[in-house]
Amino acid sequence: MKHASIQRLYTYWDSLRGARPAPERREIEPAEIRDILGDTFILEYDGPDRFIFRLAGTRMCSAYCRELKGQNFAGLWSGKDRDSINSIISAVTSDAAATVLGFRGKNSNGKTLDFELLLLPLRQSGEGYNRILGLCVPVQSPYWIGVHPICDQEILSMRLIWPNQRPQFLRRQRTATPSMDEMPRVEPPVFAPSEPQVAIRRYGHLTVFDGGRV
Repeated sequence: MKHASIQRLYTYWDSLRGARPAPERREIEPAEIRDILGDTFILEYDGPDRFIFRLAGTRMCSAYCRELKGQNFAGLWSGKDRDSINSIISAVTSDAAATVLGFRGKNSNGKTLDFELLLLPLRQSGEGYNRILGLCVPVQSPYWIGVHPICDQEILSMRLIWPNQRPQFLRRQRTATPSMDEMPRVEPPVFAPSEPQVAIRRYGHLTVFDGGRV
């Protein structure tokens, strides 16, 4: 997680969930993240290949030059990347895995811009983890963003963070400034010396390295 807004939302979400895999949807208070609301969104899992925007921030909509509410998040991707997004959303909604994704968007004039995207599971009472809190932010702010829409995008990187893991920036913070109110965490599995320390999975055409090194 490189962008400050991505770290900000993850920290807020992590503080709400405590020792649970994910917080409840009703626990999200927009006023507490008002500084990044323009880049945030909420998806509802509505079946395979259907992840509907229930809310979409104004800055995110501006990047695509259209209102995203009510549209299908999967529709922003095509080909093998769409297959990968379907698999990743399944990991988020089935296993409460957080996802950090880097992608490159291209506008109608052929100019490109890199983005960082965060997907965080939310629990809806009686329905499992079928809501997703997300944030999408460009790594730069070129003059054309909001004028020429992003019309194509390609996944560059992807990393899963499982419920018993913590991203590197939080581990550094905890080492530097220990907090008395930190919630207990389930310890990650202990690997035998002969086993790899990083699990590798396939999602569509992408190789995903598990772990909190983002």
